[in-house]
Amino acid sequence: MTVHLDRPAEVGPGQPGAVDAVRDDTGARAVSPVAGAVHRTGPAEVTFTVSADEPVFAGHYPNFPIFPGMCVLEIAHRGALLTAPEPGLALAAMKSARFTAPVFAGDRLTVAVDWKRDRERWTCVARARAGDRDVAVVRLDYRAGGDR
Repeated sequence: MTVHLDRPAEVGPGQPGAVDAVRDDTGARAVSPVAGAVHRTGPAEVTFTVSADEPVFAGHYPNFPIFPGMCVLEIAHRGALLTAPEPGLALAAMKSARFTAPVFAGDRLTVAVDWKRDRERWTCVARARAGDRDVAVVRLDYRAGGDR
């Protein structure tokens, strides 16, 4: 399945062009689990501040908010799109994800991405940190032609 963002990955809700959804090749919409904006801070790095106002905290977990792993994956994916080595890449597969520490409201995630080409696909290894804690390593595969 190819996933297409309805907005640039750095646009947050309430900003021009903000639409909190993604589309697959069939045009079906899925609501993004992350409301905040991802910011590119370098050629291979993005940041995201986990706001206590993120909608996922309403049920995950009351009185002890932990940012869900799915949301960390979303930040890694948005970071990959913002640092992509060529335009028009589309997510082809999530190859692996390893979560090593929790992420809490108020944490600032820094995601470093490393791109490698493998024939017709690109692989992105995204390493997420919150302060001095390693929180996740995600391996995502992308294919060209995502903007069709």
